[in-house]
Amino acid sequence: MANTKSAKKAARQNVRRRLRNRYHLSRMKTYIKKFRKMVEEGRLEEAKQFLPEVQKIIMHTWSKGVITKREASRRVSRVYQLLNKALAQSKEGS
Repeated sequence: MANTKSAKKAARQNVRRRLRNRYHLSRMKTYIKKFRKMVEEGRLEEAKQFLPEVQKIIMHTWSKGVITKREASRRVSRVYQLLNKALAQSKEGS
């Protein structure tokens, strides 16, 4: 337990920051999961429309300092790769 006044304040701030970070991280992961589900179910046109929204949420999470710029770039890259791979497979199957 914190003993000094400044340590107590820091502990209170950490709790608020943790909750805020958890909100942004959870929101980002939810959007990515929705996107992946669309791709898995073959709803590629819908996924294409949803992709800019997913990218926006990922970059917003980065701007809040919850994830690093490198992690944000990696996550955006992976969702684009997933969609492009699915689109390529659907064209081969046609």
